[in-house]
Amino acid sequence: MRIGELARIVGVTTRAIRHYHHLGLLPEPERLANGYREYGLRHAIELARIRRLTELGLGLPEVRDVLAEDAGRDLVEVLAELDADLARQEAAIHERRARLRDLLSDAERGLLPADGPLSPELSAFFGELGDELRESPMAVKDREVLALIDTAAPPEEREKLMSVLLPALSGPDALAAARDVYARLDALADAPVDDPRVTEAARALAACVPPDLPTGEALAEGNTLLDTFLADFSPAQAEAVRRALRMAAEGGAP
Repeated sequence: MRIGELARIVGVTTRAIRHYHHLGLLPEPERLANGYREYGLRHAIELARIRRLTELGLGLPEVRDVLAEDAGRDLVEVLAELDADLARQEAAIHERRARLRDLLSDAERGLLPADGPLSPELSAFFGELGDELRESPMAVKDREVLALIDTAAPPEEREKLMSVLLPALSGPDALAAARDVYARLDALADAPVDDPRVTEAARALAACVPPDLPTGEALAEGNTLLDTFLADFSPAQAEAVRRALRMAAEGGAP
């Protein structure tokens, strides 16, 4: 039978058969005198097995291992690995669906933040903020950066940073201090860099910086994240933040 007939019998495409030939998964028959390849029952049986294995979720390199006589791995071993991998995927999907259910529940109650979806920890923290703090332009910038870190940072780094930041920013006293700092920074939007309020805002901000925050790393030359963050600030606001980080790195305001 010709390649088209083989493809129809097994339920695959001729392109797939040629790809299996190219990868060495399916023996390629010799061409007849007329230039066509003639496939037999053995080709159909082997092709059907390849299809069954791929439908189970095996990748083509794993199928090759199963089919190779000297692979050193039998089908039971490969299928056991596949089952374990599917179990991990199933657990990950279950966790994502549980998170989606929580987000849908928050959305139904009008609690889904505009910058979400976020991690449960950051969502809970944002939920504690009052409307007054949410309306501050500087507070909005901070929320955006926290959301960026929450999304883009590697899990270990994100957990480390959040474990330092969130406790320091939670609680009535901390929120009151944050409101004061944001108000001071908001007031510097149109101020010159030498405005005396720059130093006052820097001192207030430095007092709020958690002691475990790596401020020295933030001030390192060429810190792209800090430079990008401050590029959206006015010159006076950016100067206040840099002074605050220097104060915090040196152990407090001068």
